[in-house]
Amino acid sequence: MSPSVRLGKKFEDALSLALEVHGGDTRKGKDTPYVSHLLGVASLVLMDGGSEDEAIAGLLHDTLEDHPEEVTKEQLAERFGGTVSEIVVSCTDTEPGYSGGPKAPWRERKERYVAHLAHASVGARRVALADKLYNARDLLADVRREGAKTWNRFTAGPADQIRYLREVQKSMHVAGKTGVLMEEFERVLDDLAEFAEDGARR
Repeated sequence: MSPSVRLGKKFEDALSLALEVHGGDTRKGKDTPYVSHLLGVASLVLMDGGSEDEAIAGLLHDTLEDHPEEVTKEQLAERFGGTVSEIVVSCTDTEPGYSGGPKAPWRERKERYVAHLAHASVGARRVALADKLYNARDLLADVRREGAKTWNRFTAGPADQIRYLREVQKSMHVAGKTGVLMEEFERVLDDLAEFAEDGARR
């Protein structure tokens, strides 16, 4: 059976840009190339029935947040179209117009992001969920392997991280997001919370 979504030249162009922009980046506290995360997010988007534009946004969802000096929303719109640009902007937790340098405090950025999710487009919520599911899976795998020291890589501790992800979960529910990815996200969060509670008791 032929695939319902065919990835063409525009997807190849987006992958090329992702490699160009994030090629020297690694996952926080790890040696893993950052592009692995972007490919994983795009894969989850497609598994959830996403379009080519949504998969492209999955590849590029961190460009404005992590490399605003190299990529702008206007450039994304011109190169990949308004849908891709809108989704990437929706998945960016830095303040509008951010062009590099110090970011707003972690909690402020996350609260703004969660509030926005409930009103974001269907495509933006799909990409955001794929992003958060990938990160939660990766974090759970590291916690299982390395234990509580894993949390030291992050600005916020386990309680704040779990609380934030729970708020993302609630916002998705408010927006009516359901499906396999949502169910897995909830299971992974439950496991993460259990590990965090066990670590707090020790």
